[in-house]
Amino acid sequence: MRKIILMMSVSVDGFFEAPGRDISWHLVNDELLEHLNALFRTMSAFMSGRITHELMAAYWPTADKDPRLSAPMAEFAGIWRGMPKFVFSRTLTGAGWNTTVVSDVVPDQIAELKAQPGGDIALSGANLASSLMRHGLIDEYRILVHPVVLGRGRPLFEDPDVGMSLRLEGTRPFSNGVVLLHYSGGSG
Repeated sequence: MRKIILMMSVSVDGFFEAPGRDISWHLVNDELLEHLNALFRTMSAFMSGRITHELMAAYWPTADKDPRLSAPMAEFAGIWRGMPKFVFSRTLTGAGWNTTVVSDVVPDQIAELKAQPGGDIALSGANLASSLMRHGLIDEYRILVHPVVLGRGRPLFEDPDVGMSLRLEGTRPFSNGVVLLHYSGGSG
């Protein structure tokens, strides 16, 4: 059975974005990208909310045309383009780049998606993550903690009605100060 893996970056104080949807504080280097690309190559789909999808779709489809782009970034552009994507939105009627638009989180449909053969599914987007967490549909959490304190912004886990115990599966520090925290548990 495929797993849904939440993959998000946060500041040390738990924010995934600064005010104004600012994510310029993310410290992404080639070492981190190489690690993520190796993981994404084993997966079978990306799952995100509309906002995350639109941010990705605004950059990655043609990013590797820039000759200044590092090899790991260019590789990710190819992975993103080729990977099937599920975007959850009540306002989008269609999306390009191998994307299926889904209007709502229906637990039985998500369970069917997880039961299909193939690699795991990378989840991003805090709103969608909250919805899936409420239904116990996230199997793993891979949280990239960046060595910055924002002081304010939007917290990754902002739903006060969701609580769960997780099991630490591993950690990995990167040379840029980012630490990957890998947890399992939380799914129903």
